[in-house]
Amino acid sequence: MEQTGNVRAYYDEFSRRYETGRDRGYHFLIDELEAAVAAPHIAGRRVLEAGCGSGLVLERLARSASLACGFDLSPGMVRQARERGLQVALGDITAIPFANGAFDVVCSFKVLAHVKQIGRALSELGRVTAPGGVLLLEFYNPRSLRYLAKRLAGPGRISDGRTEADIFTRWDSPPTVRKLLPPELVLEGFRGVRVFTPAAFVHRLPGLAGAIAALERLALDSPLRVFGGFLIAVARKRN
Repeated sequence: MEQTGNVRAYYDEFSRRYETGRDRGYHFLIDELEAAVAAPHIAGRRVLEAGCGSGLVLERLARSASLACGFDLSPGMVRQARERGLQVALGDITAIPFANGAFDVVCSFKVLAHVKQIGRALSELGRVTAPGGVLLLEFYNPRSLRYLAKRLAGPGRISDGRTEADIFTRWDSPPTVRKLLPPELVLEGFRGVRVFTPAAFVHRLPGLAGAIAALERLALDSPLRVFGGFLIAVARKRN
């Protein structure tokens, strides 16, 4: 419970400035790529985003899903998502507030990397997925330029009083992710987000930003996808 409280406080503080600059550049691109990974799976389906934040990705998913729901640990994030008109709840990824098999597609972006009880979280994500349903599970990949950049630059600042060092972060390579998945989830492959971007600032450079963004879109399904800083495991729940 102590970790949950710390994470909630971290993201509540982060929620005050979370969307600053996310309508363009690097963060906008990452959200677009994550939504693009989900797009082939969600048309007319019941979709859940676990750890939906302020709803920037969920809002995109809701455009084609028959039902789009989300939940987040942070009241501040949930408040912003509700202001977007999204159907969201307050909840913990290790105790998801939805029924067994309630969704055809379950997504989680930028969340699992901050969960210590990863086995319990993955079991819960599987529990709320219908038999035969798809899970899109994003991990932070140590085999990436993003990992190297984080090691060189150190923790980023999220507010005047907090940095990224104030929250637990795990890094899981593709072989590790395979081992983490519970038996009821069958790994079908990986998608790779942020393969070529060495640092976020390159997306502010005229003439270079467009080229890097184009490369990132091509890399999603390329052989280089396993080097994505945001590694998305595509899994299916057994029937």
